[in-house]
Amino acid sequence: MTTYRFLVAAAVALAVVAFVLVLTQRASVPAVVADPVRTPGVLNPDVQQATIGTTICVHGWTRSVRPPTEYTNALKLRQMRAYGESGPASAFQEDHLISLELGGHPTDPRNLWPEPYPRAAQVDAIENELNAQVCGGSLTLAQAQERESAIKHNQG
Repeated sequence: MTTYRFLVAAAVALAVVAFVLVLTQRASVPAVVADPVRTPGVLNPDVQQATIGTTICVHGWTRSVRPPTEYTNALKLRQMRAYGESGPASAFQEDHLISLELGGHPTDPRNLWPEPYPRAAQVDAIENELNAQVCGGSLTLAQAQERESAIKHNQG
């Protein structure tokens, strides 16, 4: 019985060590940031400061310009290779550098890049807040686009 308890205790200790090593490794992995050469960001010519009332500030407008999943999934796989990213494609969102909410081009590959989760979900909230500021008049469209570009090029 003592040998059994010793083996159980050793197995638990090894599991704890393995868990700590995994957490440490994940914490030391740098964020994936958008490459300014591959993904400089491209704007949708239909979205200008003068047209925000009929484009990005209309609820549901982004659904009318969002590219099909088949397009973005295929592009994500190509861009993951170009960015040197491995792992399952489901761990990444093919994200717009300049979001559709801020007038980014829907399909130009220079405006799309593979952004890893969970950062992709965090950035979605930032994009929505910037859109609200533009539509509320506290930021210009250009200011919001510059902020979004800086975030994705510098912080991921």
